[in-house]
Amino acid sequence: MFSSAHGSITVYVFFDTRRAIDGSKYPVKIRVRYKRDRRDYVTGKKLTVEEWNKLPDTKSVKFIGIRSEIQASFKIIDTIVENLYRDDNFSFDTLNMRLGKCTTDTLNTAFTAKMDALKNDGAIGNMLNYKSAIRSVESFAGNKINFSDITTDWLKRYEKHLISESKSYVTVSMYIRCIRAIMNDAKRAGTIKESQYPFGRDRYEIPTGEGRKLALTMQQIKAVIAYADGRESTERYRDLWFFSYLCKKAASVLPDAVLDAKM
Repeated sequence: MFSSAHGSITVYVFFDTRRAIDGSKYPVKIRVRYKRDRRDYVTGKKLTVEEWNKLPDTKSVKFIGIRSEIQASFKIIDTIVENLYRDDNFSFDTLNMRLGKCTTDTLNTAFTAKMDALKNDGAIGNMLNYKSAIRSVESFAGNKINFSDITTDWLKRYEKHLISESKSYVTVSMYIRCIRAIMNDAKRAGTIKESQYPFGRDRYEIPTGEGRKLALTMQQIKAVIAYADGRESTERYRDLWFFSYLCKKAASVLPDAVLDAKM
């Protein structure tokens, strides 16, 4: 019905008959294809097969209105895709961020878009991290958090809130890294300005320590590695402990850029 192309990106309206909704009705969606990937966006319209087939040439005032609303939804997405393509800045993350901006400039909306993108990419583990983070954020600040609310002071107060809930610094770091990744997307998408970005030197820095640590000495670690009592199970548990120790040491020296790349 409505379609367009911008380089290798195509945008078109389609009738999704894979699963009926409300009996014999199916949703009308807008699909965006880019390379081998695709994303579907709902229009909020549901039609029967007969109604869909008549929609292009209908003279019914009711269905002319429905067609116009579908076209308006298509136009919003198509315009954003066209602008991103023109600026050589297209990605589904930036598209989702721009769409979020069209509806409401909230961190909550951006989290939802990010989780949808991760789910579509099959990154379920990372998606669950964002899900945990937004639950925590919303318990602290509600379900309508403007991007303008996310300031250095807000982040400091959120950190204190997490600590008051006895969250470890590992959890604090993970949740706030999710927020930073969302803010990075928002900055790239033009949703926020550089002056609104709250992270970095002389702004908010994500905590990396956990206060006083009771670390083993090198002699104690050597003693654990060399320990043996003749039991196979003891040796297995010893080796697993040493493996986890080495993994943690390796993670502790990774720069933020590497960790953020996984977000």
